[in-house]
Amino acid sequence: MNDPTIDGLIEEIGSAEDADALRDLRDQLHRRMEAMIPPGDAVESFNAILNGMHDALIRRAVFLSEEAMARAGKGAPPVPYAYLLFGSGGRCEQTLSSDQDSGLLYDDPGPGLDPDEVRAWFRELAGLVVKTLERAGYPPCEGNVISSNEAWCDALSAWTARLDAWFDDPQWEHVRYLLILSDGRVVRGDERLAVRLKDHYFRNTRAYPGIAERMLQNTMRHKPLVGLFGQLLPERYGEDAGSIDIKYGAYIPLVSAVRLLAITGGVRETSTLSRIRRMRETGRLSARDADACEAAFGFFLKLRLLAASRNRGGVYANNGKVPVTLLTKPMRRELRLHLGTVQRLRHILQRQITGKFRPGDDGGDQS
Repeated sequence: MNDPTIDGLIEEIGSAEDADALRDLRDQLHRRMEAMIPPGDAVESFNAILNGMHDALIRRAVFLSEEAMARAGKGAPPVPYAYLLFGSGGRCEQTLSSDQDSGLLYDDPGPGLDPDEVRAWFRELAGLVVKTLERAGYPPCEGNVISSNEAWCDALSAWTARLDAWFDDPQWEHVRYLLILSDGRVVRGDERLAVRLKDHYFRNTRAYPGIAERMLQNTMRHKPLVGLFGQLLPERYGEDAGSIDIKYGAYIPLVSAVRLLAITGGVRETSTLSRIRRMRETGRLSARDADACEAAFGFFLKLRLLAASRNRGGVYANNGKVPVTLLTKPMRRELRLHLGTVQRLRHILQRQITGKFRPGDDGGDQS
Protein backbone atom coordinates (compact mmCIF):
# COMPACT_ATOMS: atom_id res chain seq x y z
CA MET A 1 0.00 0.00 0.00
CA ASN A 2 1.38 3.36 -1.05
CA ASP A 3 0.37 6.78 0.18
CA PRO A 4 2.41 9.79 -1.02
CA THR A 5 1.24 11.88 1.95
CA ILE A 6 2.52 9.33 4.46
CA ASP A 7 5.76 8.90 2.53
CA GLY A 8 6.27 12.67 2.54
CA LEU A 9 5.57 13.03 6.26
CA ILE A 10 7.97 10.19 7.14
CA GLU A 11 10.61 11.86 4.99
CA GLU A 12 10.07 15.12 6.88
CA ILE A 13 10.94 13.38 10.15
CA GLY A 14 14.57 13.31 9.02
CA SER A 15 14.74 17.11 9.09
CA ALA A 16 12.66 17.77 12.24
CA GLU A 17 14.57 20.20 14.45
CA ASP A 18 13.08 19.50 17.89
CA ALA A 19 10.65 17.37 19.88
CA ASP A 20 7.71 19.66 19.09
CA ALA A 21 8.28 19.16 15.36
CA LEU A 22 8.44 15.39 15.92
CA ARG A 23 5.18 15.53 17.85
CA ASP A 24 3.46 17.50 15.09
CA LEU A 25 4.58 15.00 12.45
CA ARG A 26 3.56 12.08 14.60
CA ASP A 27 0.09 13.55 15.13
CA GLN A 28 -0.33 14.06 11.40
CA LEU A 29 0.84 10.54 10.64
CA HIS A 30 -1.35 9.07 13.38
CA ARG A 31 -4.48 10.69 11.95
CA ARG A 32 -3.61 9.71 8.40
CA MET A 33 -2.80 6.09 9.24
CA GLU A 34 -5.76 5.67 11.58
CA ALA A 35 -8.00 6.50 8.62
CA MET A 36 -6.20 3.91 6.48
CA ILE A 37 -6.36 0.84 8.74
CA PRO A 38 -6.87 -1.94 6.19
CA PRO A 39 -10.10 -3.96 6.40
CA GLY A 40 -8.63 -7.03 4.69
CA ASP A 41 -5.33 -8.84 4.29
CA ALA A 42 -3.09 -5.80 3.76
CA VAL A 43 -2.26 -5.67 7.46
CA GLU A 44 1.34 -6.85 7.00
CA SER A 45 2.27 -4.03 4.64
CA PHE A 46 0.37 -1.52 6.81
CA ASN A 47 2.32 -2.77 9.84
CA ALA A 48 5.62 -2.35 7.98
CA ILE A 49 4.82 1.28 7.14
CA LEU A 50 3.59 1.98 10.66
CA ASN A 51 6.72 0.57 12.27
CA GLY A 52 8.88 2.41 9.75
CA MET A 53 7.22 5.59 11.04
CA HIS A 54 8.01 4.71 14.67
CA ASP A 55 11.61 3.84 13.79
CA ALA A 56 12.09 7.12 11.95
CA LEU A 57 10.74 9.12 14.90
CA ILE A 58 12.92 7.27 17.42
CA ARG A 59 16.06 7.58 15.27
CA ARG A 60 15.50 11.30 14.93
CA ALA A 61 14.96 11.65 18.68
CA VAL A 62 18.31 9.95 19.29
CA PHE A 63 20.02 12.20 16.72
CA LEU A 64 18.51 15.35 18.23
CA SER A 65 19.64 14.23 21.69
CA GLU A 66 23.19 13.72 20.40
CA GLU A 67 23.09 17.24 18.95
CA ALA A 68 21.86 18.61 22.28
CA MET A 69 24.80 16.98 24.04
CA ALA A 70 27.21 18.57 21.56
CA ARG A 71 25.61 22.02 21.95
CA ALA A 72 25.96 21.70 25.72
CA GLY A 73 29.70 21.23 25.29
CA LYS A 74 29.63 17.49 26.03
CA GLY A 75 31.09 16.53 22.65
CA ALA A 76 30.39 13.54 20.42
CA PRO A 77 29.77 9.98 21.68
CA PRO A 78 33.07 8.89 23.32
CA VAL A 79 32.74 5.30 22.05
CA PRO A 80 30.45 3.49 19.57
CA TYR A 81 26.99 2.69 20.88
CA ALA A 82 23.66 1.15 19.89
CA TYR A 83 20.19 2.35 20.85
CA LEU A 84 18.02 -0.74 21.37
CA LEU A 85 14.29 -1.36 21.14
CA PHE A 86 12.56 -4.16 23.03
CA GLY A 87 8.95 -5.33 23.26
CA SER A 88 6.71 -4.63 20.29
CA GLY A 89 9.29 -2.11 19.03
CA GLY A 90 11.98 -4.76 18.98
CA ARG A 91 9.61 -7.11 17.17
CA CYS A 92 8.54 -4.39 14.67
CA GLU A 93 4.95 -4.87 15.84
CA GLN A 94 4.02 -1.51 17.37
CA THR A 95 0.45 -0.33 16.94
CA LEU A 96 -0.50 3.32 16.41
CA SER A 97 0.11 3.90 20.11
CA SER A 98 3.29 2.61 21.70
CA ASP A 99 5.36 3.15 24.81
CA GLN A 100 9.14 3.21 25.18
CA ASP A 101 10.82 -0.16 25.74
CA SER A 102 14.47 0.61 25.16
CA GLY A 103 18.07 0.20 26.18
CA LEU A 104 21.46 1.66 25.38
CA LEU A 105 24.57 -0.46 24.80
CA TYR A 106 27.99 1.10 24.34
CA ASP A 107 31.47 -0.28 23.70
CA ASP A 108 33.85 -0.65 26.61
CA PRO A 109 36.09 2.42 26.93
CA GLY A 110 39.68 1.87 25.84
CA PRO A 111 42.89 3.30 27.35
CA GLY A 112 42.78 7.04 27.97
CA LEU A 113 39.03 7.14 28.62
CA ASP A 114 37.55 7.32 32.11
CA PRO A 115 34.83 4.61 32.39
CA ASP A 116 32.84 6.70 34.87
CA GLU A 117 32.83 9.71 32.54
CA VAL A 118 31.79 7.57 29.58
CA ARG A 119 29.01 6.01 31.63
CA ALA A 120 27.80 9.45 32.73
CA TRP A 121 27.82 10.70 29.11
CA PHE A 122 25.60 7.89 27.86
CA ARG A 123 23.24 8.04 30.81
CA GLU A 124 22.72 11.73 30.14
CA LEU A 125 22.11 10.98 26.46
CA ALA A 126 19.60 8.27 27.34
CA GLY A 127 17.74 10.67 29.61
CA LEU A 128 17.48 13.21 26.79
CA VAL A 129 16.20 10.59 24.33
CA VAL A 130 13.51 9.43 26.73
CA LYS A 131 12.34 12.99 27.41
CA THR A 132 12.32 13.83 23.70
CA LEU A 133 10.23 10.77 22.88
CA GLU A 134 7.87 11.46 25.76
CA ARG A 135 7.25 14.93 24.30
CA ALA A 136 6.63 13.23 20.96
CA GLY A 137 3.87 11.12 22.55
CA TYR A 138 5.66 7.95 23.66
CA PRO A 139 5.13 7.21 27.38
CA PRO A 140 7.92 5.46 29.32
CA CYS A 141 7.64 1.70 29.83
CA GLU A 142 5.59 0.98 32.96
CA GLY A 143 7.97 -1.88 33.79
CA ASN A 144 10.95 0.52 33.70
CA VAL A 145 12.66 -1.31 30.83
CA ILE A 146 13.96 1.92 29.40
CA SER A 147 17.32 3.40 28.49
CA SER A 148 17.14 6.06 31.23
CA ASN A 149 17.13 3.23 33.79
CA GLU A 150 20.79 2.60 34.68
CA ALA A 151 20.23 -1.16 34.50
CA TRP A 152 19.39 -0.83 30.79
CA CYS A 153 22.16 1.62 29.85
CA ASP A 154 25.67 0.25 30.19
CA ALA A 155 28.88 -0.94 28.56
CA LEU A 156 29.02 -4.27 26.73
CA SER A 157 31.03 -5.95 29.51
CA ALA A 158 28.49 -4.81 32.10
CA TRP A 159 25.62 -6.06 29.95
CA THR A 160 27.21 -9.50 29.60
CA ALA A 161 27.92 -9.66 33.33
CA ARG A 162 24.29 -8.80 34.02
CA LEU A 163 23.17 -11.49 31.59
CA ASP A 164 25.33 -14.03 33.40
CA ALA A 165 23.77 -13.00 36.72
CA TRP A 166 20.26 -13.46 35.33
CA PHE A 167 21.10 -16.90 33.95
CA ASP A 168 22.79 -17.90 37.24
CA ASP A 169 19.77 -16.80 39.29
CA PRO A 170 16.68 -17.54 37.16
CA GLN A 171 14.08 -16.00 39.44
CA TRP A 172 10.88 -14.80 37.82
CA GLU A 173 11.97 -11.22 37.13
CA HIS A 174 15.37 -12.22 35.78
CA VAL A 175 13.75 -14.67 33.36
CA ARG A 176 11.37 -11.91 32.27
CA TYR A 177 14.37 -9.73 31.47
CA LEU A 178 16.00 -12.54 29.47
CA LEU A 179 12.85 -12.96 27.38
CA ILE A 180 12.62 -9.20 26.85
CA LEU A 181 16.25 -9.06 25.73
CA SER A 182 15.64 -11.69 23.04
CA ASP A 183 13.35 -9.20 21.25
CA GLY A 184 16.02 -6.49 21.20
CA ARG A 185 17.19 -4.89 17.97
CA VAL A 186 19.22 -1.81 17.07
CA VAL A 187 17.22 1.19 15.85
CA ARG A 188 20.25 3.50 15.65
CA GLY A 189 23.96 2.91 16.12
CA ASP A 190 26.48 0.10 15.85
CA GLU A 191 24.85 -3.23 14.97
CA ARG A 192 28.05 -5.11 15.81
CA LEU A 193 27.63 -4.39 19.51
CA ALA A 194 24.20 -6.00 19.53
CA VAL A 195 25.54 -9.01 17.62
CA ARG A 196 28.21 -9.52 20.30
CA LEU A 197 25.60 -9.25 23.04
CA LYS A 198 23.30 -11.74 21.26
CA ASP A 199 26.27 -14.11 20.77
CA HIS A 200 26.74 -14.13 24.54
CA TYR A 201 23.00 -14.56 25.10
CA PHE A 202 22.67 -17.61 22.87
CA ARG A 203 25.84 -19.21 24.25
CA ASN A 204 24.25 -18.98 27.67
CA THR A 205 20.95 -20.51 26.53
CA ARG A 206 22.99 -23.57 25.51
CA ALA A 207 25.16 -23.53 28.63
CA TYR A 208 22.15 -23.35 30.99
CA PRO A 209 19.75 -26.06 29.71
CA GLY A 210 17.43 -25.60 32.69
CA ILE A 211 16.66 -22.03 31.65
CA ALA A 212 14.18 -23.19 28.99
CA GLU A 213 11.77 -24.59 31.58
CA ARG A 214 11.99 -21.37 33.59
CA MET A 215 11.24 -19.41 30.42
CA LEU A 216 8.30 -21.74 29.74
CA GLN A 217 6.73 -20.93 33.11
CA ASN A 218 6.87 -17.22 32.27
CA THR A 219 5.66 -17.76 28.70
CA MET A 220 2.58 -19.73 29.77
CA ARG A 221 1.45 -17.03 32.19
CA HIS A 222 -0.97 -15.34 29.78
CA LYS A 223 -3.58 -17.82 28.59
CA PRO A 224 -5.68 -17.59 25.41
CA LEU A 225 -9.11 -16.04 26.05
CA VAL A 226 -11.08 -19.16 25.15
CA GLY A 227 -13.10 -21.24 27.59
CA LEU A 228 -13.24 -24.99 28.13
CA PHE A 229 -15.91 -25.38 25.46
CA GLY A 230 -14.36 -23.03 22.92
CA GLN A 231 -16.33 -19.94 23.92
CA LEU A 232 -14.71 -16.49 23.93
CA LEU A 233 -14.12 -14.94 27.34
CA PRO A 234 -14.86 -11.19 27.35
CA GLU A 235 -14.06 -8.77 30.15
CA ARG A 236 -16.78 -8.96 32.81
CA TYR A 237 -16.22 -5.82 34.86
CA GLY A 238 -15.14 -2.18 34.64
CA GLU A 239 -15.09 0.26 31.75
CA ASP A 240 -14.01 -2.50 29.35
CA ALA A 241 -16.81 -4.93 30.26
CA GLY A 242 -17.93 -6.75 27.13
CA SER A 243 -14.57 -6.28 25.42
CA ILE A 244 -12.16 -8.95 24.26
CA ASP A 245 -8.58 -8.55 25.47
CA ILE A 246 -6.84 -9.15 22.16
CA LYS A 247 -3.42 -8.10 23.44
CA TYR A 248 -3.12 -10.38 26.48
CA GLY A 249 -5.65 -13.03 25.50
CA ALA A 250 -4.55 -13.69 21.91
CA TYR A 251 -1.54 -11.72 20.65
CA ILE A 252 0.78 -12.12 23.67
CA PRO A 253 0.17 -15.89 24.10
CA LEU A 254 1.04 -16.40 20.42
CA VAL A 255 4.11 -14.16 20.15
CA SER A 256 5.46 -15.42 23.49
CA ALA A 257 5.19 -19.06 22.40
CA VAL A 258 6.81 -18.28 19.04
CA ARG A 259 9.57 -16.36 20.83
CA LEU A 260 10.46 -19.23 23.15
CA LEU A 261 10.44 -21.75 20.30
CA ALA A 262 12.83 -19.40 18.50
CA ILE A 263 15.12 -18.95 21.51
CA THR A 264 15.41 -22.68 22.16
CA GLY A 265 16.04 -23.24 18.45
CA GLY A 266 18.80 -20.63 18.24
CA VAL A 267 16.74 -18.39 15.94
CA ARG A 268 17.93 -14.77 16.21
CA GLU A 269 15.26 -12.96 14.25
CA THR A 270 13.15 -10.72 16.45
CA SER A 271 9.83 -10.18 14.65
CA THR A 272 7.17 -12.85 15.10
CA LEU A 273 6.67 -13.38 11.37
CA SER A 274 10.40 -13.66 10.66
CA ARG A 275 10.73 -16.14 13.53
CA ILE A 276 7.88 -18.27 12.19
CA ARG A 277 9.33 -18.24 8.69
CA ARG A 278 12.83 -19.09 9.88
CA MET A 279 11.53 -21.99 11.99
CA ARG A 280 9.59 -23.25 8.99
CA GLU A 281 12.82 -23.20 6.96
CA THR A 282 14.74 -25.08 9.65
CA GLY A 283 11.95 -27.60 10.27
CA ARG A 284 11.35 -26.47 13.84
CA LEU A 285 7.76 -25.75 12.79
CA SER A 286 5.93 -27.88 10.24
CA ALA A 287 4.63 -26.12 7.15
CA ARG A 288 1.08 -26.64 8.43
CA ASP A 289 1.79 -25.17 11.85
CA ALA A 290 3.79 -22.29 10.38
CA ASP A 291 0.94 -21.40 8.00
CA ALA A 292 -1.56 -21.54 10.86
CA CYS A 293 0.65 -19.35 13.07
CA GLU A 294 1.12 -16.77 10.30
CA ALA A 295 -2.63 -16.62 9.72
CA ALA A 296 -3.33 -16.26 13.45
CA PHE A 297 -0.71 -13.55 13.84
CA GLY A 298 -2.07 -11.52 10.91
CA PHE A 299 -5.61 -11.75 12.29
CA PHE A 300 -4.57 -10.76 15.82
CA LEU A 301 -2.58 -7.84 14.43
CA LYS A 302 -5.63 -6.65 12.50
CA LEU A 303 -7.78 -6.86 15.65
CA ARG A 304 -5.17 -4.95 17.67
CA LEU A 305 -5.45 -2.12 15.15
CA LEU A 306 -9.20 -2.00 15.88
CA ALA A 307 -8.55 -1.31 19.56
CA ALA A 308 -9.16 2.34 20.25
CA SER A 309 -6.12 4.59 20.68
CA ARG A 310 -6.56 7.37 23.19
CA ASN A 311 -4.53 10.54 23.63
CA ARG A 312 -4.15 10.71 27.41
CA GLY A 313 -2.19 13.57 28.89
CA GLY A 314 -0.34 14.14 25.63
CA VAL A 315 0.70 10.50 25.10
CA TYR A 316 -0.97 7.84 22.97
CA ALA A 317 -2.39 4.87 24.87
CA ASN A 318 -4.11 1.64 23.82
CA ASN A 319 -5.14 -1.16 26.17
CA GLY A 320 -5.51 -3.72 23.37
CA LYS A 321 -9.19 -4.44 24.10
CA VAL A 322 -11.83 -4.64 21.35
CA PRO A 323 -15.60 -4.41 22.05
CA VAL A 324 -17.35 -7.65 21.11
CA THR A 325 -19.89 -5.54 19.20
CA LEU A 326 -17.17 -4.69 16.65
CA LEU A 327 -16.68 -8.37 15.86
CA THR A 328 -19.01 -9.90 13.30
CA LYS A 329 -20.03 -13.55 13.61
CA PRO A 330 -17.47 -14.60 10.97
CA MET A 331 -14.79 -12.65 12.84
CA ARG A 332 -15.68 -14.32 16.13
CA ARG A 333 -15.59 -17.70 14.41
CA GLU A 334 -12.18 -16.91 12.92
CA LEU A 335 -10.91 -15.68 16.29
CA ARG A 336 -11.87 -18.99 17.92
CA LEU A 337 -10.11 -20.86 15.11
CA HIS A 338 -6.88 -18.92 15.60
CA LEU A 339 -7.03 -19.25 19.38
CA GLY A 340 -7.09 -22.99 18.75
CA THR A 341 -3.83 -22.55 16.84
CA VAL A 342 -2.34 -20.77 19.86
CA GLN A 343 -3.40 -23.62 22.13
CA ARG A 344 -1.81 -26.15 19.80
CA LEU A 345 1.43 -24.16 19.60
CA ARG A 346 1.62 -23.92 23.40
CA HIS A 347 1.16 -27.68 23.66
CA ILE A 348 3.96 -28.23 21.11
CA LEU A 349 6.20 -25.86 23.07
CA GLN A 350 5.49 -27.57 26.38
CA ARG A 351 6.17 -31.02 24.93
CA GLN A 352 9.45 -29.88 23.38
CA ILE A 353 10.73 -28.37 26.62
CA THR A 354 9.35 -30.72 29.28
CA GLY A 355 8.79 -33.83 27.20
CA LYS A 356 5.17 -34.02 28.28
CA PHE A 357 1.91 -32.16 28.32
CA ARG A 358 -0.60 -32.44 31.12
CA PRO A 359 -4.15 -31.39 30.12
CA GLY A 360 -5.28 -28.47 32.23
CA ASP A 361 -1.71 -27.49 33.12
CA ASP A 362 -0.90 -24.45 31.01
CA GLY A 363 1.79 -23.09 33.29
CA GLY A 364 1.31 -20.28 35.77
CA ASP A 365 2.86 -17.63 37.94
CA GLN A 366 5.71 -19.61 39.36
CA SER A 367 9.19 -18.47 40.26
